[in-house]
Amino acid sequence: MKENNDKLRICVATSTRADWGLLEPLARCLRSTTGVELLIVATNMHLMPQFGMTVDEITEAGFEVAARVPMEAEGDTEASRVRAMACCMAGMADALERLRPDVLIVLGDRYEMLAVASAAAVMHVPIVHIAGGEISEGANDDSFRHAITKLATLHLTATEPYRRRVIQMGEEPDRVVNTGAIGVWNALNITPLPVADLEAFLNFKIEGERVAIVTYHPATNETELTPAEATRQLLAALDAFPELKCVITYPNNDAGGASIIRLIEEYAAAHPDRVRAVPSLGMRRYHSLLRHAALVVGNSSSGIVEVPSYGIPTVDVGIRQRGRLAAPSVIHCGVRTPQITEALAAALASDFNGVENPYYKPDTLRLMADAVLEFAAGLPARPKHFYDLKQ
Repeated sequence: MKENNDKLRICVATSTRADWGLLEPLARCLRSTTGVELLIVATNMHLMPQFGMTVDEITEAGFEVAARVPMEAEGDTEASRVRAMACCMAGMADALERLRPDVLIVLGDRYEMLAVASAAAVMHVPIVHIAGGEISEGANDDSFRHAITKLATLHLTATEPYRRRVIQMGEEPDRVVNTGAIGVWNALNITPLPVADLEAFLNFKIEGERVAIVTYHPATNETELTPAEATRQLLAALDAFPELKCVITYPNNDAGGASIIRLIEEYAAAHPDRVRAVPSLGMRRYHSLLRHAALVVGNSSSGIVEVPSYGIPTVDVGIRQRGRLAAPSVIHCGVRTPQITEALAAALASDFNGVENPYYKPDTLRLMADAVLEFAAGLPARPKHFYDLKQ
């Protein structure tokens, strides 16, 4: 047990605009708790100018970044990502040795988070894992997520089926908590920006327009098309709807991501009247823009988890998110232009206002914070045991 006069040193690791947007409310809640010292470690895309240097979004939100762990990938190949993971592990060893956290919070399924969690596990730092038990068969992230689950001690899942799946993987039931998805809490609680601010940021009109938010990441298990080929198919489908204004955000930095960025920048330059390419919207701009959007297009998990709470459709392209629970407002389609065009037409002709979101649960933020604080207050954690399901 921690001594009464010792602060709990709770570390939050973040590597992308996406996970920080989800983690920020939890970080803010924990920081405001008496007896907690919050430590933020930023790595990967946060520290890359070509992706918007989004570590600045963390500091501009009033947080101090306790450690920065660079892991620039030289090249756009799988091998370059492995070398970046090795760099991340080495940097995390230095950060954890210096910061000495009692608990490390990680979210999701990315390759750099596997490196972060691996370093923490070797150094006996207990891990809290958010969003385990999910399936996304179209990307390597699926395996990384399950690997992180086995390294972690406390699990905060987004749905009850995901909770059961984590238990099925041998995790003890009293350490697996269904909190609902924090992204849905964001959707329902973030104060939106005025539309004029969004229009000034994007330098084009939104109000009264049909707007699509488009994000396409490399589907690392996709064999039908390369990331660049799949992106060309998607952009050709968007051409079938010239009345649709498109805000296209950059992909993540998985292998193949650089080729996608080149294509969307060229597409935006060729269609300046209706297309904007943006490295990062940030959480508040993204959720504010969703309030004015007609639909979301691409293969981001946000389209599955958060967007249904806005009552607008998601066109989920390809296999990247295959296996996730999805609301009726999520329209799945293949990666070829005719398939995407058909799905876009169906989405634009549908009304999904009031659809039930399977990722919603009341008071998600408080459930998460309470679970983390109860776990941290009870340290040192008992050793993990494999939990066998009853036959």
